[in-house]
Amino acid sequence: MRFLHTSDWHLGRSLHRTSLREAQEAFLDHLVETARDEKVDAVLVAGDIYDRALPPVDAVELCEDVLVRLRDTGARVIAISGNHDSARRLGFSSSLIDASGVHLRTRPAALADPVMLEDAHGPVAVYGIPYLEPAAEGEPGHEAAIGRAAARIREDAGARGAARTVVLAHAWVHGGQASDSERDISVGGAGSVPASLLDGFGYVALGHLHGQQTIAPNVRYSGSPLPYSFSEAAHKKGSWLVDIDAAGEVRAEKVPAPVYRRLSLLKGKLDDLLGSPAYGEYTDRFLAVTLTDLQRPGQAMDRLRKRFPHVLTLTFEPEGLTADGRRYGDKVKGKDDLMIATEFVRHVRNTPPDESESKLLAAAFENVRAGAR
Repeated sequence: MRFLHTSDWHLGRSLHRTSLREAQEAFLDHLVETARDEKVDAVLVAGDIYDRALPPVDAVELCEDVLVRLRDTGARVIAISGNHDSARRLGFSSSLIDASGVHLRTRPAALADPVMLEDAHGPVAVYGIPYLEPAAEGEPGHEAAIGRAAARIREDAGARGAARTVVLAHAWVHGGQASDSERDISVGGAGSVPASLLDGFGYVALGHLHGQQTIAPNVRYSGSPLPYSFSEAAHKKGSWLVDIDAAGEVRAEKVPAPVYRRLSLLKGKLDDLLGSPAYGEYTDRFLAVTLTDLQRPGQAMDRLRKRFPHVLTLTFEPEGLTADGRRYGDKVKGKDDLMIATEFVRHVRNTPPDESESKLLAAAFENVRAGAR
């Protein structure tokens, strides 16, 4: 039996207020094409379909459209809710939708109720563990919640005599590498769970972490289809094409996702970034730029965007400047208003106010005091 494992679509998400709708559409087109070309029996979506509990209308329309097109390929679709999704909203009418071949597993109470698939070698039981909030489940932490869920699934699979099992789970498993994009799910400082909790299943399709990675040969993260922060700039995005044979042995193959626009980090002086031919390859990328000029250049973002139209963030780290690690209260202790304002100007642009600016600041404070009197 053949599965296509994907997760963390985060439909409706933007990147530093830049829409990713076109990029998400391109990925979903690719997903449908892969399901059709590879004659996939089922598509597994391991949570975080949406980016927030109340997704925008266009994100809901995008989700509905891709589910219909995936079913048109002949594949069943099995999806769970993630920590970004509203389980109740995503799972609305799931019992009715089941009949269409789209199976939404969002209720913890139903996690031991599998989707039963059949091939020439017999049945495959597919279970979905949606994101479990430990407090809502009456558990002290994620380890206890996932452990109890896995035990319930093993009990059901044993009762059915299911020799081949697949489990979808939205969780942070030990050994998985996180990025800056995932929402923190830790409870009492602990967010990850041992992979051993998921032992005994034929294949475990994980969601939550955004990097495509292998925890064990049969335990994998598909990762997000797009980079959702600059910490993911080096990720190779994609899905897993998973085959399970008659004996329950698993073979997984990477399916690279289309690259909409690469993410890169640039650091240097403004004139070098604007003038050097070495940066020509970055003109069509999403960029996070750090300027190292000793003095903050004027209109830096406008000037950068003439060469790099997709600059999303701009920070300043002047070369040779040592950060002052003191608390703010210690920095201003014993200083009057004018001294504090002068130091602020120095901090912002790395040069103190000149004589005319100092007079302007002094006059401003005097006007405020006069008004107060």
